[in-house]
Formats: sequence, C-alpha cells, structure tokens
Amino acid sequence: MLISHIEIFRFSIKMEPFAIATGTMDYAQNTLIRIHTDVGLIGYGECSAFPMIVGETQDTCLTLARDFSRLWKGKNALLLEERMNELHAFIAKNSTIKSAFDMALYDLAAKYENKPLYKYLQGIVRPITTDITVGIAAPAIMAEKALSFVKNGASILKVKLGKNPEEDILRIQAIRQAVGDDIPIRLDANQGWTYEEALRVLGALTSYNIEFCEQPMRSYDDHLLPFLREKVRIPIMADESCYDHWDAERLIGTKSCDAINIKLAKSGGIFEALKIHRIAKQHGVPCMIGGMLESRLALGANVHLAYACEGVIYHDMDTCMIGHLEDPIIGGPHFDAYDISLEESPGIGAEVDAAFLERCERWTV
Repeated sequence: MLISHIEIFRFSIKMEPFAIATGTMDYAQNTLIRIHTDVGLIGYGECSAFPMIVGETQDTCLTLARDFSRLWKGKNALLLEERMNELHAFIAKNSTIKSAFDMALYDLAAKYENKPLYKYLQGIVRPITTDITVGIAAPAIMAEKALSFVKNGASILKVKLGKNPEEDILRIQAIRQAVGDDIPIRLDANQGWTYEEALRVLGALTSYNIEFCEQPMRSYDDHLLPFLREKVRIPIMADESCYDHWDAERLIGTKSCDAINIKLAKSGGIFEALKIHRIAKQHGVPCMIGGMLESRLALGANVHLAYACEGVIYHDMDTCMIGHLEDPIIGGPHFDAYDISLEESPGIGAEVDAAFLERCERWTV
C-alpha cells in the first residue's frame, strides 16, 4: 500500500481561553494529516501543539509536516516502524507532529485489515470514564466551575494548579467545600512548583481525598522526585518528565513516580506509547492516557489505545470538552455524560467535516 500524496491542514479550533501553570491557550493549535494511498484508503492523523510544554507550535508542525510528506511520498504505508524511523532520522524530538503521522499510519493499517484500531492492536473494549479539568482561576471561580461539572454528572475532577502555592491550597479547599468530600480530585501542577513548594502544598492537601498529583516540579528536578515521594502521601504521576520508554525506565528505576501519563503528543505516537505502557506494566506502574487540546479525531485514537492497554487505569480524555466551541468531527467517540465509547468502524472510525476543511489553510505534497 503505497503513499500517493499527503494533505496537511491548519486545523485550528476555536475555544474558550484555557489556563494552566505555564500559559493560556485561546484556540486549539492543531494540525490534521490525511495520507492517501494507491489502494484508495485514507489515513487520518491529528496533533495538538502545546508550545509551553512540548516546544512546538502549530507553525512548526505545519512546516515539518511538509518535509515529512516529501520523505514518505511513494513509500509503503504498512511499514510503520520503518516510516517512523525516517522521521526520527530527519529531525530529533518534535514528537507532536510526529504523532499525527504515526496516527495516520495506524489508521491506514487497521483499515487495510478492515478492523477497528483497538482490534488491530489486539485490545478489548473497556469501560472508560474521563475526568474533567478545572483550569486555573481564583479559588471561588474554580469552585463554581467544579460544582457545575459535578452537577452535570462528573465523577472525577482534575484541577490545574502550580501558580502560587498558598493560593493553590485555597483553590482545593474551596473546591472541596463546594463539591463535598467524596468525589476524587486529581491535581496537575504542570511543573509549577519548586521542591519546597511541592512539599508544602501536597502536605497541606493530604486529607483532601487527592487521587494523585501530576508533574509537581520541572522535569530538570526529576532527581528530587524520589525524596518528594518519601515525604508526601499523595501519589506522584509523571507527565512532562516522561516522553518515551527510556524516560519510563529511568523514572521507574529511580522510584521517582507512582504512575505515568502517556500522551501521543509527547511520545511521538502510538508506536512509542505502546512501549511506555509495556515498560510500566512490567513494573506494576499504572498509566493514564491524556491529551492536549485535540478534537474527537485524536481522542478516538486515544480511546483505541486505552482499549489495547490494560495497564491504563486512569483516563484524562476531556480534550474537546474543556472549551472547544466547534466540533468538526464525523463519527468518532461518543459521550454519555463523562463515559466514552466507540462504534465498531475500521481504523480510528472518524473523519472531518468537508465544510470545516474548506475553511482551513491546506497544503498537498
């Protein structure tokens, strides 16, 4: 199955401003890839650039997408590892745009075998309930937002922190007062604290039914994670500290985390994400699948991946629920409140509305 040509779209999705410790996003800076083949099959891939975390912008993704497309044109789409190694040899890192190309190849491979992607990956359907994220704001505003989510059926809250330690404590206290003691809360500091600040905040929040805390410190402070884990009772999840399976081996070997957050935009796609999961599972370390600000297309790929990974027990799949003002996806995952399911369609099982794509800047290679 040879690649005939590749379409690249500036796949911007309007959204409400969304704040985390490292910045604010006003729109989803996404890139859409469509790989066309000589047998008529089309593979879809999407990535969402989050520059303050991965160091890529929508424009860097679009530039590299054209380079990648020229590398792949005329080559066999089913030789996935060979194709991805070509991208790695061409440029280091840039995992976000690589993940879109990886996703499109997996979509094609599953379609070629006429299987849903999760079956191609030898997975099974599993129940998935996503958390819902409360962005950083004043404590009272965050408490009001959290309460609205709970009234709407949310059973797990994820709360962004990492701005000011003392105010972060007040944020969680306000949310707990609003939603009660029973609903689990996941913290995500997005590298916002120093070691001393992490000790102070996590120590103060021990009794607030916190399920875990994602990435409390900058990744260059990874050497301090084992000491932090010894001194706090709240489990620590590695996010920005874990991009690939070598990071997973390092973190697990140094007893630096209790869990790992797998994101395609960090790993470079499904191929590497499966390696991270395999290493974590071998060592009994649970995983979560998360995302950036992807549409339901990439969300669908995440659901298929979760079905294929029994070590994934946490799901942070609210990427298109936290402010997207439009939904251009046809097919894809379904939401029943915060429960997510898929139809039995070949590949990822999602396409993009043609009218939406007509409004997008595009390139064909």
